[in-house]
Amino acid sequence: MRNIWAIARRELYAYFTSPIAYVIGALFLLISGFLFSLILNLSSEATMRPLFGNLSVIFLFAVPFLTMRLLAEEARTGTLELLLTAPVRDSQLVLGKFLGALLLVLAILACTAIYPIILLLAGNPDRGPILAGYLGIILQAAAFLAIGLFASSLTQNQIIAAMLTFVILLLLWLSDALGNYTGGRIGDLFRFLSITRHLDEFPRGIIDTRHIVYFLSAIVVALFLTVQSVQSRRWR
Repeated sequence: MRNIWAIARRELYAYFTSPIAYVIGALFLLISGFLFSLILNLSSEATMRPLFGNLSVIFLFAVPFLTMRLLAEEARTGTLELLLTAPVRDSQLVLGKFLGALLLVLAILACTAIYPIILLLAGNPDRGPILAGYLGIILQAAAFLAIGLFASSLTQNQIIAAMLTFVILLLLWLSDALGNYTGGRIGDLFRFLSITRHLDEFPRGIIDTRHIVYFLSAIVVALFLTVQSVQSRRWR
């Protein structure tokens, strides 16, 4: 656990000593704040349900930039080989990288806590859907990060890593529509893989264990594939 935490702190330090964390965080809060005020004015309802869907869209574009350098840059500069020779397991390296990126996302999301506070001051919102919505968006963001980390392990080029992450996430994003188009068992498979379909019920205050298992499974599978990808570098 000590090695994982050390790597996570190293990643957080790398984020905040570069413009990435500040630019992504500022744009995220600027866009989400604008959408929150727009939704509040148009609906005149003390709810965050529409905002969670918009946060998901923002993460779709933001996560590729947050994860593109995690392993790709290490491989390009040669520091990944140094890490592989250090007394750190491949799984610890991957988990540390993932935890560092997740902590950054949690810090950004923590800044959006002002939105439910505003709703509480302005009205009497249902707290259940708000808390469930945050749980859902955190699980989805974590799945996005794990997939992005895997993509970053496949190349030394950050731009390629970002593009590959976006393509994979976009396919999972559109799989619900593909499922409706194809129909049958293949359609059911596409709908099951839809990363947006599994988020929809959280902002309504419905916490279904099937959706939690889906996100956790996506995280575990992506991190497992990342470990295998890192291990394969030992033989190159």
